[in-house]
Amino acid sequence: MQRIITKALVLSALCVLLISGTAVAKTLKIGTLSPITGPYAADGNDIKNGAVIAAEIFQQKGLLKGFDKIEVVSEDSACDPRQAVAAANKLLSQGVAFVDGAYCSSATIPSSEVLNEGPIPMITPASTNPDVTLRGLKYMWRMCGIDAHQSKSAVEFMAKVLKAKTVFIIDDKTTYSQHLAEYVAEAAKAAGIQVLAHDHVNEGDMDFSAVLTKIKQANPDVFYMSLQNSAAGIPFIKQLRQAGVKAQVLSQDAVYHPQFIEKAHDAAQGVYFTFGFIDDTTEMYKTFLKAYTAKVGGQPGGYAFYSFDAAWTMLTAVSKAGSTDPEKIRAEMMKMDMPGVTKRIKFDQNGDSGSNYIIQVVKGDKFVNYYDPSTGKFY
Repeated sequence: MQRIITKALVLSALCVLLISGTAVAKTLKIGTLSPITGPYAADGNDIKNGAVIAAEIFQQKGLLKGFDKIEVVSEDSACDPRQAVAAANKLLSQGVAFVDGAYCSSATIPSSEVLNEGPIPMITPASTNPDVTLRGLKYMWRMCGIDAHQSKSAVEFMAKVLKAKTVFIIDDKTTYSQHLAEYVAEAAKAAGIQVLAHDHVNEGDMDFSAVLTKIKQANPDVFYMSLQNSAAGIPFIKQLRQAGVKAQVLSQDAVYHPQFIEKAHDAAQGVYFTFGFIDDTTEMYKTFLKAYTAKVGGQPGGYAFYSFDAAWTMLTAVSKAGSTDPEKIRAEMMKMDMPGVTKRIKFDQNGDSGSNYIIQVVKGDKFVNYYDPSTGKFY
């Protein structure tokens, strides 16, 4: 009887230890918010995968302080404002320490309002609308660049390298693509480049014959293609080539994705893109790429890099703070100054990490660094 009582006491003590947390592994939950399904799924899953790989490497390197493991919780924003808000509420209810996302600015802006009230820190790897960080939200950061800087780099390239006198601009009426196209049109006019037209297609269109007829008739020096994703850019560039348009083609970071080259094939050759400079000679880059190809396979889309940096930065802040307290995370984020895969990471008072847009060109099966508008030098 004494043995039974003693054994029961031991088991009871173990239960107390488990309940008190002494013997329970502490898990750090982090969230991702991106379009995992639907037309933007390629970029959305890049964001998810970038965060997962950051968490795995961070833990493997023993950099996590105060926690035993990291769990990544992913929710689907579908690039829809309402769904993004619902997804943000789910992440909040699951107790994530921070959120890496979203993709479309139209989803990031409303979801960040929810998370900021939490408060849950949020860092976007992809939303370039200036309003994302200009609303005075205390717990909002951005890893990618902004529209005004991307448009400036695009127009400097048109004027100085392509020697363009005329440009024809199209967008697909989405918040991001239209906003960026407007910036490009404004900058082009200021640079003395005549905007022959700023036309629109509808999101989801697959037949672009009507606008292609206009482009061919206008015969611009440069055709600027601002679309929401590579899935739209692929049929457009194929039909543009088939129509015999002779203009140089310049596009932006949303269309920039390995599948643009894979699926557009010959039609993709020679297309120029604005995207942030990524130094592929660094150890950070090599570590990320090795982990990505081992886990996901193939080449990562650009936002996988930005998402990796976003998650890595927040994980570093949590680890340095030794806490998930938003105030302590914010304090560490504002002191941040470290190398990442996409840039040296340091934030201004608004939460922006700066822009480093360069021009890349499709050659063979790769995007190749071509020109740096900030220095005026070719690679």
